[in-house]
Amino acid sequence: MKIGYFGDGPWAHQAFELILKDQRFDVRFVCARFEHPDPVLETMAISKNIPFLSHQNINNSEFSKNISKYNCDIFVSMSFDQIFKRMIIETPRYGTINCHAGKLPFYRGRNVLNWALINDEKEFGVTAHFMDEGIDTGDIVHQKTFAINEGDDYQSLLQKAYSGCAQTLLAALLQIENGTATRTPQSSIHPWGSYCSKRMEGDERINWNQTSRKIFNFVRALCHPGPVARTQVRGKELKVHKIEYLPDAVEYLGIPGSVLGVSDEGILVKTMDTFIRLIKVEPLTRLRVGDRLS
Repeated sequence: MKIGYFGDGPWAHQAFELILKDQRFDVRFVCARFEHPDPVLETMAISKNIPFLSHQNINNSEFSKNISKYNCDIFVSMSFDQIFKRMIIETPRYGTINCHAGKLPFYRGRNVLNWALINDEKEFGVTAHFMDEGIDTGDIVHQKTFAINEGDDYQSLLQKAYSGCAQTLLAALLQIENGTATRTPQSSIHPWGSYCSKRMEGDERINWNQTSRKIFNFVRALCHPGPVARTQVRGKELKVHKIEYLPDAVEYLGIPGSVLGVSDEGILVKTMDTFIRLIKVEPLTRLRVGDRLS
């Protein structure tokens, strides 16, 4: 099966490696993001004598005409940053598929792994789906789910998702290639699904008027390589890299954000319901009992 590969970053690297190893697939070209073409993908493509492309507008008629000459059976999108229009989606005979790190029809959109942690999900999904002109709305080909454990954070979910996307995409391509693929309309699972908005600058501020569980989820959702959760003390901004959730802490009324205790084990801070322990903050600041985080 002849493939046109649109991709960027670690999401695209592992999947590309698996495709290259499978002799049933023939990658005819790789198209990278226009602003900053992925150097890893470029090196991988050139090493296999695969044409390496980029274009400011892939829906441009000139670009569409150019890639038609590669006579692809299917296009693949892995973390590509342009929206595919109908003309290019339907260029190959099998259409175009995308791999999305969300359990569609839920968690469409942006920053879905962060949102899954924030929402205290116990699992996240990876979905290979046919593309249409909507955002993550096309028919599902193959889907896998992965557990979110108590010790997971954004960084660990990324590693699971990188390999999960590669495996899921490969499984979908094999099903399409051997004629066993099915198409599941997302509306047959849920009429609306759900959408995630992109997280913006300023969204990393901790709200101490939330429960300890919500704050724990928030901090682990924004850890490196994310923007890292932030708070302020005495007019100084602190990055909160890690906190410990204390499930047996007593629930009581108090002033959220108050520093309750300081020890070698960490810093206890009151939340809306109980309290949590700050394990790693930056820069190292000598917090005192009675300080107020905001």
